[in-house]
Amino acid sequence: MAADSLSERVLDALAHVCALAAVGYAARAATLTEGWERVPEAARLDDAPSLTAIVPARNEERAIERCVRSLLAQTLDDVEVVVVDDGSEDRTPEILARIAREDRRLRVVPGEPLPDGWIGKPWALAQGARAARGEWLLFTDADTVHAPAACGSALAFVRGRRADALSLNTYQELGTWGERAILPTILGFILFVVGPISRLNDPAAPDNALANGQYILIARAAYDALGGHEALRDRIAEDVAFAERLKRDGRFRLVLADGETLVRVRMYRSLGELWNGFAKNMYAGARGDLGALFGGAAFLGLLSAVPAALALDALARRRPARGIEAVLVLACGTAVTRTALSRTLLPRSLCWYAPIGYAACAAIALDSTLRVLTGRGVTWRGRRYTGREGPARRRRLG
Repeated sequence: MAADSLSERVLDALAHVCALAAVGYAARAATLTEGWERVPEAARLDDAPSLTAIVPARNEERAIERCVRSLLAQTLDDVEVVVVDDGSEDRTPEILARIAREDRRLRVVPGEPLPDGWIGKPWALAQGARAARGEWLLFTDADTVHAPAACGSALAFVRGRRADALSLNTYQELGTWGERAILPTILGFILFVVGPISRLNDPAAPDNALANGQYILIARAAYDALGGHEALRDRIAEDVAFAERLKRDGRFRLVLADGETLVRVRMYRSLGELWNGFAKNMYAGARGDLGALFGGAAFLGLLSAVPAALALDALARRRPARGIEAVLVLACGTAVTRTALSRTLLPRSLCWYAPIGYAACAAIALDSTLRVLTGRGVTWRGRRYTGREGPARRRRLG
């Protein structure tokens, strides 16, 4: 009898902890989008500087053509596209060669072998920057699609803000169930950890930094002054490392803004791709801070799996008060996600997947951590890395 009483008290306490986590989550989330601004479309930009779009491509036959053609269709007068073919083994080289024959503004750079101490993407981007002629550089992924006025609008926006670099939040094309259930929640939680936007865009807050590697526009002079991708050569999460380096330098200004009407992307096409993609980045994104990784996973569990289990247990034990509290925790997380989705062009109905997204995010964070700690490393684009970053941790596994 005493054991049953203790069990009930423990479960009640756990439900209260979940409730506190949900309240804290909602309170912080309410401030995250302060300072959020959408880049308006500019029909035409007079006296626009020259721009080079740099695209790393490794086995991108599914997406590379629509990406490159969208960049070649920009309304700017002086734009070139440099694609670094990073050892593709599919039809990517064939597709690029065909487009290059049609439009001389596309230059295809055969990627050189990956040097020791480098991660694949920074190395490809460094080669692209070396070949670029533009006064501004746009680093963008092969799975992006750009509206015709996207580059002109972005340049007009940074000119108006007197900024040296711009990173855009892009519209996420969601195909499979796994993408719809998990991706919005993961992206939202990343902002929860590093935000709010007002701090990310505040030059006086160097410890709050974020950039989206799908779209980073930077003045060539600033890029060179910061050391280019040579300074990011061993960074798996090179976009976040770029933002941190730029803000801490203090000479240049980075703005993070909403570009959903200008750029769209299909990041992943299956649950497996999504899982591996974020497992690659999470340990590195947390800088190997085990407290943050395990604490974050536990926090996400308090918003998802734990209250769900408590609700089912309360139903079985006929403890309506505890069951209602657990259900309210799940409802809180769902409501926060719905509010966040209302700031984007994604359907608000995706909020119903929020508990699944939180649980999946926690599981991916744990998987990422265990892959690194056990020496299995992380795999991306056919290459395997230790998953650790820093001068002593650059060893490539294969």
